[in-house]
Amino acid sequence: MTSTKLSRAVAAVTMLFSYNGLVIGIWAASIPSLQKRFALEAWHLAILFVVMGLAAIGSMQVCGRLADRYGARRVALAMLPVLCVGIVVAGSSTSLVALFVGAIALGIGNGGIDVAMNAIGVQVEKARTKPIMSFFHGTWSIGNMVGALLLVLLAPVFGHQADPTVLTVAIAGAVLGVGVFFAGLQIVPETEPVIHVDEAGEKVPIPRAAYLLGLMAIAFGLGEGTANDWSGLHAAQVAGVEPTTAALAFTFFAAFMVVIRLLGDFLVARFGRRAVTMFGGACSAAGYLVVALFTPLPVLLLGWSLVGLGVGMIAPQVYAVAGHTAGGRGLAVVVTFGYATFLISPALIGFLVGHIGIQQTMFVPAVLLLGLLFVARVMPARQPAQTAVS
Repeated sequence: MTSTKLSRAVAAVTMLFSYNGLVIGIWAASIPSLQKRFALEAWHLAILFVVMGLAAIGSMQVCGRLADRYGARRVALAMLPVLCVGIVVAGSSTSLVALFVGAIALGIGNGGIDVAMNAIGVQVEKARTKPIMSFFHGTWSIGNMVGALLLVLLAPVFGHQADPTVLTVAIAGAVLGVGVFFAGLQIVPETEPVIHVDEAGEKVPIPRAAYLLGLMAIAFGLGEGTANDWSGLHAAQVAGVEPTTAALAFTFFAAFMVVIRLLGDFLVARFGRRAVTMFGGACSAAGYLVVALFTPLPVLLLGWSLVGLGVGMIAPQVYAVAGHTAGGRGLAVVVTFGYATFLISPALIGFLVGHIGIQQTMFVPAVLLLGLLFVARVMPARQPAQTAVS
């Protein structure tokens, strides 16, 4: 791959990650407005999220195999219109049926493009002399924040009326998606099909390492999901501050996760994926121990910052190794483990909070993340990105 083609490929993958993050950011920021629109109870939202998650998990499994057979480019481009339709249907929905249809479409599109764009990212990384997966995941996080920020910035234009604001942002996201699709036709690189057969023509099973990487995905999925859903409430209850002040806990977590993802590739090139992942596990576990043991707000903010710093290092490395060692099938397995854990973590953590208290519950993700110090030994130590092997 020439330097010009490689630069275009990097731009293409960056575009896919950023747009996927933007759509999910719009959806996440719209949930409170949609809840008010349909007077949804907590159990309605739980069902909605589970249905959307199941659609994403099914899409991951199917699209991982399609990416191996036909190339990840085709899968990624096919999922872009699905995301556009999903966000418009959800944003313009006037009935619960329409809302669920939109959420299912978003789940299918998000699950499929998640596997495909990571597979393309792995192919691009193989053609480079330096790793780049952390950067790609960092642009997803930036797109996520931009999507949410669009709704916040447009709200005053419509007098803070939720329905027209959500609809406008959803349409804007879909229009942008059309542009991304046509740009993608031009610059998203072709990826080689991955054939999982041996010399005798027998189907090769998914490597066992993929399932160990899946266990690592469970750890960072629970760590990230807990921080997303509970950091603000934790700070409010433990430090006794107002909810608006407690929101700083999630802000610090998210900011440090973005920063480390933008710097992560340098660390991988310097120290290797295994060391970076182990340090990420230790750092995030230390952060959870801090928030489980102390109560002053400044100390809690330090703890949640350490969680963001550590968790932000882990996912890009786990996904990259899965793609390098097991192709789209293995990547689909690992992404599914992480996504499913992220999906169920709010309910699991909520159950524990109700029985043992919110601060004591923080020991649970701390223990799981510490386990990465042992499981991460399945990862390559110091191989450059393009030669990473099982």
